[in-house]
Amino acid sequence: MSEEALFDAEEHPHLLLVDDDETFTRVLARAMSRRGLRVSVANSAEEGLLLAERDIPDYAVLDLKMDGDSGLVLLPKLLELDAEMRVVILTGYSSIATAVEAIKRGACNYLCKPADADDVLAALLSEHADLDSLVPENPMSVDRLQWEHIQRVLTEHDGNISATARALGMHRRTLQRKLQKRPVRR
Repeated sequence: MSEEALFDAEEHPHLLLVDDDETFTRVLARAMSRRGLRVSVANSAEEGLLLAERDIPDYAVLDLKMDGDSGLVLLPKLLELDAEMRVVILTGYSSIATAVEAIKRGACNYLCKPADADDVLAALLSEHADLDSLVPENPMSVDRLQWEHIQRVLTEHDGNISATARALGMHRRTLQRKLQKRPVRR
């Protein structure tokens, strides 16, 4: 896809972009505007919900991990406003557990960062999420399996660190240190 507008000049669908990385949101918002979308930007889930309540978007791109509520918490609230809204969860900390949870909660797709405007637009417009692309063909390393397991248990406990640590039988600070690290690729 090129930088030219993909939507009719009269159409201008509304995109809500919610991510705490201000540089990323500024660049992505500019690129999506060039493609014919009317873009609103929020840097937290709370701010995103307020913007959506004032002007219900056609599309939304939500960061998974932000200060305050996560994109997974915001997702069902947005879908309550408009069940037809197309929502993509975007994350730098991808895991199969969070991808499955995002789709279960109503996301139309799930993307791993880094993703450019063309990737985001393709994910928003695609008919079906391609979860198979998140499942590696090669077996995962023990470190990656541990990361996946922690993410699954964290999702089961709605992001509660203390409850997750208890369920995993580890100290809360140990779990916090593990969560601060980037996930192992394989």
